Amino acid sequence: MDWTLEVVVVPVSDLDRSKRFYEEQLGFKVDHDTTFNEDTRVLQLTPPGSGCSIVMGKGIVKGEPGTLKGVQLVVSDLEKARAQLVERGVEVGEIVRMNEADGGSFIFFDDPDGNSWAVQEIKARATGGEWK
Repeated sequence: MDWTLEVVVVPVSDLDRSKRFYEEQLGFKVDHDTTFNEDTRVLQLTPPGSGCSIVMGKGIVKGEPGTLKGVQLVVSDLEKARAQLVERGVEVGEIVRMNEADGGSFIFFDDPDGNSWAVQEIKARATGGEWK
């Protein structure tokens, strides 16, 4: 039996600001943005090439904004991914090379609420999807 990770919940304080950041600056695809009533809204976005989405919402998501730490995205070309993030106005750190082995290089950034993300370069496991 496969156990697939399909959704990571991201606690945010402002859904519209977060939607702009993840869609426009990171290039995530908006899968749906559904308002059920004035107290309940669900927003789901997916990174390019990923089988796992992120969900944020009003009235459904528990957790304090900015408390998500350490979620990793994987790309095949870290320099290209970093250049695209910088071009889109994301405040991203320099490339950190922890070792020379494949999988040993990272960049880090935060969303507007302080949720922390890592981007890891793994050339051997890359899906071939472009970081858009």
